[in-house]
Amino acid sequence: MADPAQDAQTQATASPDDVENGIVEALKTVYDPEIPVNIYELGLIYDVELQADGLVHIKMTLTSPACPVAGSLPGEVQAKIEGVPGVSSAEIELVWDPVWNPSMMSEAARLQLGMF
Repeated sequence: MADPAQDAQTQATASPDDVENGIVEALKTVYDPEIPVNIYELGLIYDVELQADGLVHIKMTLTSPACPVAGSLPGEVQAKIEGVPGVSSAEIELVWDPVWNPSMMSEAARLQLGMF
């Protein structure tokens, strides 16, 4: 369990850029189990909002509403984000608009999947 005093100290010393970079790096460790690319490069993260108190609000989607990890992936994302120094808590909002499509993938993801 996290130490609230240590979290407060880390939050006070971590710059917003450092926290945002940490969030992106954490997101890059979460993978869609059906596609060997992380959710950030897949384009499943629509918005990351970092508030001054360390609260992070993330809007994300899935490749399909029928995705088999729809029940577990948002919780995994929340846990990873809450482990980032400077983050006090994370709220994950699963959205379906706009509908995800392959054009939302980064160039790195398309290269990794052989989609040119």
